Amino acid sequence: MDSFMDWFWLMLWWFAFVMYLMVLFHIIGDLFRDHELNGWWKALWLIALLVVPFVSALVYLIARGRGMAERQSARVSTARAETDAYIRATAGGPTAASQITEAKALYDAGAINDEEFAALKTRAMG
Repeated sequence: MDSFMDWFWLMLWWFAFVMYLMVLFHIIGDLFRDHELNGWWKALWLIALLVVPFVSALVYLIARGRGMAERQSARVSTARAETDAYIRATAGGPTAASQITEAKALYDAGAINDEEFAALKTRAMG
């Protein structure tokens, strides 16, 4: 590293290499998640990615790029729907008003005294 330009070009090449690895892993992940593609085609794509990596990655992105985007969008939509369903299912816990109502019913029935009712009400509010 004798000059700034040597350092700059080294950083540029590292950036390009890391970017290529990210694209490569995204392609491999898409290959294995695609249920419509035959196993032999998956193996052929993997061999191509190992033998001529840059060319085959470029061809894959051109030939199957739209399908990659559609599959990724479907995965995101499914994950969002599952997350929303989980949030709706777990958000139905007891509210402060329902806890106070239950405590008032116990108080009116004589099951708890004034101090216990006040403690339950404080716990529900806090």
